[in-house]
Amino acid sequence: MSAPVRFPRFFVTNPGPCPYLPGKTERKVFTELNGPHADELNDALGRIGFRRSQNVAYRPSCIDCKACVSVRVLTSEFQPNATQRRIIRRNSDLVVSACRPWSTSEQYDLLRRYLGQRHPVGGMTNMDDMDYADMVEQSPVRSNVIEYRTPGRFGRLGELVGACLTDQQADGLSMIYSFYDSDADGRPGLGNYIILDHIMRAKAAGLPYVYLGYWVEGAARMQYKIRYTPLERLGPEGWERFEPAALESITG
Repeated sequence: MSAPVRFPRFFVTNPGPCPYLPGKTERKVFTELNGPHADELNDALGRIGFRRSQNVAYRPSCIDCKACVSVRVLTSEFQPNATQRRIIRRNSDLVVSACRPWSTSEQYDLLRRYLGQRHPVGGMTNMDDMDYADMVEQSPVRSNVIEYRTPGRFGRLGELVGACLTDQQADGLSMIYSFYDSDADGRPGLGNYIILDHIMRAKAAGLPYVYLGYWVEGAARMQYKIRYTPLERLGPEGWERFEPAALESITG
């Protein structure tokens, strides 16, 4: 007789202020990822709009708002536009490495600079090095830190200018969290390049999707996600092709 199937237990957080839309409250449903089948569970939950944070999978479960929409890029059909091609050429000299999910002081220092440059009042500003280590290392699924470095000299590693904590799912790459040096000399659009590189990596590996997390219409800092087309979004009837009415130009 086969062992009984163990279904995950789900929990709901208390409502709190929404970090994206003023005046709204957010609530999440979540479950723990652990055990020998954590990868399979993460894959299944990812296909229905869950995201991972350490050993927890979660998705919005807000009472009066459905603004958070899961989006993913169709890698086989993606063709970079003229601006994206310039970004790829500008950063083609970067040395990209898929590293095991182990935190380093160099990554943490880059994260601190990134938060100071781009999100000085965000919820992660109080993250210390131990918090960062937990974010990276407490992963029960297949994960890597993708590092982006300038070319090395005299046998030494180049400067770390970007990084992304990335999960490899059965059907694609899920970008958990990326950060980079937005003041790097001669490299405007570095954050966009990290996404473009993930699309190219997934396409080369035969993976059909890159999961970008949640797009929130009306939240300015989420609009970059609709620049990578073709896109699918998760709706009541499942994943569907998404054609945003107006795509913003990439400004860096």
